[in-house]
Amino acid sequence: MIEAELKARVRDPEGLRRQLRERAEEEIGVYQDTYYDRADGSLTAEGRELRVRVVDRNGARRTILTYKEPAVDEESGSKPEHETTVDDPAVVGTVLRVLGAVEYVRLTKHCANYRFTASGRDMLATVVTVPELDGVYVELETLTSEDELHDALGAVRAVLNELGIPDADLTTEQYTDAVLRARA
Repeated sequence: MIEAELKARVRDPEGLRRQLRERAEEEIGVYQDTYYDRADGSLTAEGRELRVRVVDRNGARRTILTYKEPAVDEESGSKPEHETTVDDPAVVGTVLRVLGAVEYVRLTKHCANYRFTASGRDMLATVVTVPELDGVYVELETLTSEDELHDALGAVRAVLNELGIPDADLTTEQYTDAVLRARA
């Protein structure tokens, strides 16, 4: 499946969260993301991502291993995504290192998630802050096939517009790149 996603900077975070709360229950969580790459950096250079994410939400912890292929839509950065839950992030990290992966970057995201349906599609809106970065972001996504990507992105864009997020605020900048730049 492809994660048809648009990300934008948010000018009015509280106003956005208020509107999203009208659509769905708010789920607060903290994500601890560790990204891995090959020693030569080739995964990142090819636009691929290999991530272990530990999600802490309401006292419950869940770990997800994610592999993202290169973007199939350059304008949005939407990528095919493969995920599975795992029991122990330390074990997965050990396996990845034994296979030659190295830690690329580790970062924390504070997230408020909202799940709802729009245009007949299941949507996930996530309002994100990253302690090392200025500003607040919103990610809006729906899962789709490559054949329906254009329509799915149109539905995502329409919801963002309804929420008062203009196209001018969209960004494809990766959190990993922004965090590495902030640390430099």
